[in-house]
Amino acid sequence: MLPDDWHLTQDADDFLARAGDFLRSRPVLHNTPLTDIERLRNRTAAERAAAPAVFGLLESGGEVRAILYLTPRGRLGLTPLGAERADVLAARLTGLGHFPADVIADHDTAGAFAEAWRRHTGTAPVPFWRTHLYRLGTLTPPRPRPEGRGRRTGAEDREQVVRWCREFCVDVGERSSIELIDAGSWDESRFGDRHFTFWETPDGAPVSMAAATSVVGGMVRVDPVYTPARLRGRGYAGAVTAEASSAALAAGATEVVLFTDPDNPTSNALYQRLGYVHVADFAGYRLARPDGPNAADRG
Repeated sequence: MLPDDWHLTQDADDFLARAGDFLRSRPVLHNTPLTDIERLRNRTAAERAAAPAVFGLLESGGEVRAILYLTPRGRLGLTPLGAERADVLAARLTGLGHFPADVIADHDTAGAFAEAWRRHTGTAPVPFWRTHLYRLGTLTPPRPRPEGRGRRTGAEDREQVVRWCREFCVDVGERSSIELIDAGSWDESRFGDRHFTFWETPDGAPVSMAAATSVVGGMVRVDPVYTPARLRGRGYAGAVTAEASSAALAAGATEVVLFTDPDNPTSNALYQRLGYVHVADFAGYRLARPDGPNAADRG
């Protein structure tokens, strides 16, 4: 086996049989692949046939060194890679006719792959996402906490949840999720399988919301946290995040993580007060096909 030979498949179960231990070995850094691949694996046979995903693993010395997954909507997810291996992967994907719409990974890997993509395709990747990754140390609920209580949402809350998720997406510029929500494809959006918690005032009015993934590989990711603009600055976001984090621990999570906007010092300080610790930075780049409108002038 060549040391930089990527093995690609469309069989999620076979892929996880070979790569599952690797993914679970670093559940904090691998939190997005863990949840994304689980969603792809749980699709129906008809959905998988109509819009297949691609999974890949890099083995060396009998061990998995890295993985990739390419979703039907064109998102490429990667675990950490050095620059040389990122270059080999870009060449392999283009050679097979795989042209991702974007890539997300830890900061260094995303940058290395974007640069390799530029070299191999003559296009100019465009950064669109950067974030801090935090993991929960010791949960420290806010004191004082605002009046009210946390409540797990039910079917009767769906309209409110969908509306607030859309408002969140407008705030952060998450266009793809807005399009899915507006098309009535809630279950296909990244929020469709989340567990939502409201913070309610004493009269039962919801004022803030936090969502969490199911436990995968011992990990839960809290995402998103949203408070309508008119209700911010009253401690609701901290209270509902603490509730969602506590529920994740009660559900059996050994690691609880969340992403934050580096340009929002208020939210970063809030999560640190709750016991979250910064562990890494992640980034995303939009990619173009070599024959697309963003192709660079190759002279």
